[in-house]
Amino acid sequence: MDTPAGQTALFEARDVSKLFGTFAANDKVSLVVQRGEKHALLGENGAGKSTLVKMMYGVMQPTSGRFFWRGQQVTIPKPAAAREMGIGMVFQHFSVFEALNVAENIALALPPQSMRGLSDSIAEVSEAYGLAIDPERAVHTLSVGEKQRVEIIRCLLQSPQLLIMDEPTSVLTPQETQVLFSTLNKLAEDGCAILYISHKLEEVKTLCDTATILRHGKLVAHCDPGKSSAREMAELMVGDNIANLARNGATQPGDARLEITDLTLPAVGDFGTALDRISLEVRAGEIVGIAGIAGEGQPELMDALTGERLAGTPGTIRFDGVPLGRAGPTDRRAAGAAFVPEERNGHAAISDLTLSENVILAHHTAERVAGGGWIDFGKAADWTRRIREAFDVRAGDENPAAGSLSGGNLQKFVVGREILRKPGVLIVSQPTWGVDAGAAAVIRQALIDLARDGAAVLVISQDLEEVFAICDRIAVIYHGTLSPAKPAAEMTAETVGLLMAGGTLAEDAA
Repeated sequence: MDTPAGQTALFEARDVSKLFGTFAANDKVSLVVQRGEKHALLGENGAGKSTLVKMMYGVMQPTSGRFFWRGQQVTIPKPAAAREMGIGMVFQHFSVFEALNVAENIALALPPQSMRGLSDSIAEVSEAYGLAIDPERAVHTLSVGEKQRVEIIRCLLQSPQLLIMDEPTSVLTPQETQVLFSTLNKLAEDGCAILYISHKLEEVKTLCDTATILRHGKLVAHCDPGKSSAREMAELMVGDNIANLARNGATQPGDARLEITDLTLPAVGDFGTALDRISLEVRAGEIVGIAGIAGEGQPELMDALTGERLAGTPGTIRFDGVPLGRAGPTDRRAAGAAFVPEERNGHAAISDLTLSENVILAHHTAERVAGGGWIDFGKAADWTRRIREAFDVRAGDENPAAGSLSGGNLQKFVVGREILRKPGVLIVSQPTWGVDAGAAAVIRQALIDLARDGAAVLVISQDLEEVFAICDRIAVIYHGTLSPAKPAAEMTAETVGLLMAGGTLAEDAA
């Protein structure tokens, strides 16, 4: 995209390349961002988006090419230099310290000041932008969505002239997203440029003025999101047609394979959410979705279902009729269950271990139950190849460290690792967090196919579009309580939104 005559671009990248060995993550990419512009940077997982913005923010250095700030060529050696110039960034993977509280985490990126004054500033920004957070709260007690708020507030307190946002709404509710968009529109009106990375193309259409599209590290297109359909942009991203979800072959659900009966657990710490008499069953052949705003009890429910927290009695949670409420994760996996937690880094996968090593961690119990003995590295390597082929997991090496993958590719690997085991019960939280449209379609179709093969699938998701696209029944979690699961055909986005805000179906009918 060219700079309008007589106007100096706020930021410009010219023919920027980044090589990792012989692999080109970016190949002569050029980008122009104007003052006050809301500019989308789009591309499939592994297209080079995150690499490009990390160079813009000084986290990485380009192999070749040049950057310009307000018309002057610049070198950005480190993030502190980018912040001094006026560039702020909200990362997809949170750069927070779990042992510190909110205010202490934010202080790390700001000039020295009193903690009392900083807490006051955080409270003001939180209230002004609808990003509620307690400055004194320990970060390890926050949900993923709440950690995202910390990142956004920290960046806004730097008063950036260019704000780079990498998947900022991946764990926000529709209501929180609307508040964020209102904030971004105000910032743009004041002259701040927004460079916005997202796989949610309807969001891009709503927010952005222009879009630059990358594919395999190369610039392939510019478009006006307001004039292009989400499907057109998605197909430019992946270079192919996007398949529609196939829900053919649906049958009547069978017996309950996952049963939760009066699950009650106290809150952990001062800021956790207590679970109050949660009951739900998921039957063979169906997908049940749990929607809800971040921090309403989803992490606590997931911990109880995986066995990371134990229920009061064994019969509170049953897999295929077997009481396992007091059993740990290994015994639950041995019973045929599989789990995908929402935090892929550190929880679903260990970043420093290879993909094959991560397969061993998740599959060793199932292999022994199936009579195959302990899984060895040869078998793990075979599993890794199968997962990468089935879910199009892209990486530079044959067996790279999990942490070297882009967020979307790691998500595809983690989900694929569990689905290809063909579990009887699959419990997955935020299945398509941070993945592109093509990968989301692959994951969602795999969940549908698994259920149609007789598994019981429970999906915890803040993406209402996803919940309605794949789920047979929908429940909503609010303040640690769960609404009855109703057929998706009987629910609307408005009804679910009402339940997410603490309303009832009776109020909706009224």
